[in-house]
Amino acid sequence: MGKKVLVTGGCGFLGSHVCEFYAKRGDEVFSYDNMTKHELERTGFATEAARGYNWDYLKGIGVKMVKADIRNFEELIDNAQGCDYIIHTAAQPAMTISWEDPKLDITSNVLGTFNVLETARRLKVPVASCATVHVYGNKINETLKEGDKRYVREPEGIDENHPTLEGTLTPLHASKAAGDIYVRTYIDTYNIEAASFRLTGIYGIRQFGGEDHGWVANFSIRSVLGWPITIFGTGKQVRDIIYATDVCEAFDAFYKTRKPGIYNIGGGSKTAISLLECIDIIESINKKSPEVRFAPDRHGDLRYFICDITKAVRELGWSPKIMPREGIERLINWIHENRESFVKEEK
Repeated sequence: MGKKVLVTGGCGFLGSHVCEFYAKRGDEVFSYDNMTKHELERTGFATEAARGYNWDYLKGIGVKMVKADIRNFEELIDNAQGCDYIIHTAAQPAMTISWEDPKLDITSNVLGTFNVLETARRLKVPVASCATVHVYGNKINETLKEGDKRYVREPEGIDENHPTLEGTLTPLHASKAAGDIYVRTYIDTYNIEAASFRLTGIYGIRQFGGEDHGWVANFSIRSVLGWPITIFGTGKQVRDIIYATDVCEAFDAFYKTRKPGIYNIGGGSKTAISLLECIDIIESINKKSPEVRFAPDRHGDLRYFICDITKAVRELGWSPKIMPREGIERLINWIHENRESFVKEEK
């Protein structure tokens, strides 16, 4: 017998991969998504086509589609009845939007996460929630040296014991850290089986990345379309990027092991890449040089993060598999095949 899996933000980029992962295993999967367009409206892409893409794809592979909001507790717990696992990917993920609409940010990331945890507590089911490495703040910027194409740091990897919320903070830092703390609180107080994944640099197919969020996809899309790429800062910023299916494997590893806690989930040192190095890979795949423009650093930006994933490897028995060149090539091939979802029709 398969299990019932509820995925919040199921039509988002990561959520769609989670839905696909479990649907292809024969599980009953529910995508729970309010279909917001906050990020997509800022990308310059064909917003309606992009927003409906993952909905149509998931419906086509047998995922049950629910249009509803995690901020509505009654809707959420009603749809979660009978589920065996909740995977919480719904979020307001963009730092820029958090400055401009802090109410949207706090209600989505704090109230929404609280509702998910309370649903898991009442239904007595395991839950995995998406946090971000931004919970550490950006004081890490002060520990860096500048190399030719990337910032460098010693030690290279950062683990879960590193201090959080250091440096210059934005509403996104506050809301994502609050969600992360609530997961720990529900583990300690209510003994629920929960994990908070502090994620870094997720990318892959079906990602409609813009300048606000999803930089690997944004660079790839703009390069394929012949649009200029804007880099905020030097371009030497580093992330240990991780392909979406590797994150799905981490969610599944937690379901199997049931070891509650906080986990850094990234590619580790072997997938670490700077913005400039990413553009080099894209250029070699596309066989053309994108136009690159530079702009000042943005408020609150984190210039460097490489996860120490020792805890996830040890406790969950998980490690990432897909390296940057392979993952970016998959992404670029998908963009070529779906140009109509990015380019607005001429009127």
